[in-house]
Order: sequence, then structure tokens, then C-alpha cells
Amino acid sequence: MPPPRTREKALRHRLAELRGPEVPAKALDARALAALAANPGCRRRAILDGAGVNKAVLADALGSPSVFGQSQFAFVRGNAFEAKVKADGGTELLRLAHEKLDRAAEPPADARVPDLTAQGPRGRTARTELALREATEAPGAWTLLDHPMLALEVAGSPAFLEPDAVVVHPDGSWTVVEIKSFPMLDGAADPAKVGAAARQAAVYVLALERVAARLDPAPRVRHRILLVCPKDFSNLPTASAVDVRKQRAVTARQLDRLTRIEEIADTLPEGTCFSPELPAERLTQAVEAVPATYAPECLSACELAFHCRDRSRAQDAVTRLGRPVRAELGGLTTVGDVLAAARGEAGDPDDPAVAALRRAAALRAEALETAALLEVAPCP
Repeated sequence: MPPPRTREKALRHRLAELRGPEVPAKALDARALAALAANPGCRRRAILDGAGVNKAVLADALGSPSVFGQSQFAFVRGNAFEAKVKADGGTELLRLAHEKLDRAAEPPADARVPDLTAQGPRGRTARTELALREATEAPGAWTLLDHPMLALEVAGSPAFLEPDAVVVHPDGSWTVVEIKSFPMLDGAADPAKVGAAARQAAVYVLALERVAARLDPAPRVRHRILLVCPKDFSNLPTASAVDVRKQRAVTARQLDRLTRIEEIADTLPEGTCFSPELPAERLTQAVEAVPATYAPECLSACELAFHCRDRSRAQDAVTRLGRPVRAELGGLTTVGDVLAAARGEAGDPDDPAVAALRRAAALRAEALETAALLEVAPCP
């Protein structure tokens, strides 16, 4: 067996071939990892993300443009708000961290903000780890790491992640900071948006835990993250502490279930490439060579969702009805199979799913018959 470094180099070469020789890789961020963890059975997304394929560009080339993503206006507004929160060495951000997470500690004053500049993602990752170690070994002061770089192995391939910030408390513990531009109205934000931020932050917590495990003694990575948002309809920052233990456990379990990227790559036909410069027919064949696991939830998390939904409809697959429905139907994989089983035309009567469908069909027929009788019955 070749040494790990040789295998990693061969994998990078293979993924570059899949992406296309002239196509730059798109970095795998925490938002993409959270979405991937939410659908670990989708080999298509795993290989495309692992190869650094820009799925939005790919969706355009396939003729199924994506509407998923952040608008340019929201992006600019978010950057402006983040700059405001981190102004003056992160004074306001650290004040919020002290108020919401660590009131027992001394108020932040003269906090350290180490320079994390380095060449390339691996260099930045090493510089971040050094800064975390130095801050932990010098307790008693607050430290703010602005856009640190963390590494997390996903399906056998490293992913480099960049949280908005990490705070090192005076007791040496670490906290992930998420800065979002959606508002907190009367101290509460949109639950769906908070949930998405928590799933994204859980990925950063996992990556920080990997760093902490390499230190002796290992510092505590806090499972309550600091979510910073605009207050009401102003541009003033406010914050809340969000417990991400549940999201962290789910994400860790789902990432462990992902098939290793090299295993997926080995199953692809020779010459498979996902370059958007290819003719549409050849590009479609390449994408279809990797099985997808579509569900309606993909529409809010994946750029290829419209393409996969169209294919799911063409195949009459029950997955397009949602994962709970799919789980209840057992071996019935198409809508045609389900309807045939309900009508008694196909299916094993001893199968619980088939029996339940036939019972439901009988109840429906009985209800329709009763309704028809009530319509024609004369009024008393």
C-alpha cells in the first residue's frame, strides 16, 4: 500500500481530473458541509464537493439553473455588519462574548488579536493552531482570532473551514462566533435561520475539537456558540448564546457515514469529467454516472436540486415525496409501484407497507362511496 502522502497526492490528481484541468477548485465551506451531513447518502454531492466542483455553474450548464445562494446585496450587507462588529480590535464582539457567555470572567480589556496571515490554507491552518496554543498557554486574558482557518477530514479528504471568529476565554476555553446579517427582533431571530447557523457552527466546533485534542492538556471547546446579529431594525449588534450540542452530535454521526471520496471516484467510468465546458449531453452523462439521493429538503441546500428533482420525477421515484414517506414505503421505490400495490395489482400482501396501502385505499373508497350517497339522498 502506498504511503498516505502518496495516496493523498493521487487523490488530489484524480479529483482535479474530475473537476476539469482548467477549472479552479471551489473550497468546501461549513455551509456545504452542513448540507452534506444532512444528506450523507448522496454520493453525487459528496464527489462534486470533494472535487471542488462549482455546483451553481454546473447546474447552469445542465440547463437547471439554481436559485439557491445568497444575494449580492445580502453578501455586501453581511460584510459591512461583520466589519462593524469587529471594529476596534473586536471590542464590541468581546463585550458581547463576556455578557452572554462568561460573566464570571474579568471584562475584556487589551485583548490580543494575533496575526493569522500565512501562505495557503495549510499554512493558515498551522498558524491558527499555533495562535490557539499560545492563547491557551497564557491564561487570564481574552484573545480574538479573526477568520481563523481550521481543517476537518471529510470522507477521507481534508476540508478547510473559515469561521467568522473564535474567542479564547481567560480560562483557556474556546468559543465559535457566528456573525449573521438577519435581525434579532425583541431578542429572538427567525428559528429556521438560527437553526441553519447552528448547523454551520457545529461543523466549526467539530474542527476545533480536532485541534484541541492535539494539545496537552486539551482545552475545552464550548458547545454554546455566540450568534451575533443586528438588533431589531438597526445596524447595532446584539447576540445570543446558542447551544449546538445536538447539531454537533448529528453532524459528527452523519459525516462519519459518508462514503470515502476515493471509493466513489473508483466507481466512475474512465474519462468522467464535470467541467461545465463539456457538451451538455456528455456533462449530463457524467453527472448521472453518480447516484443521487434527492429529497425536497435539497431545494434549500443544494445548487443541483432542480436537476435532481427533474430526474427523480422522470424516474417516478418516491424520494421526491420526502424522506418520511420514503421510509414508510419499504421496497416500493416508484409511485407506480405504490399505486399498483394500493389497488391490489402488485405487491406482497404480507408486506406491512403493502397492507397499509391497501387498507388506506379501502378506507378512501368507503369514504367516497358514503359521500356520494349523502349527495344523492333526499333532504328530510
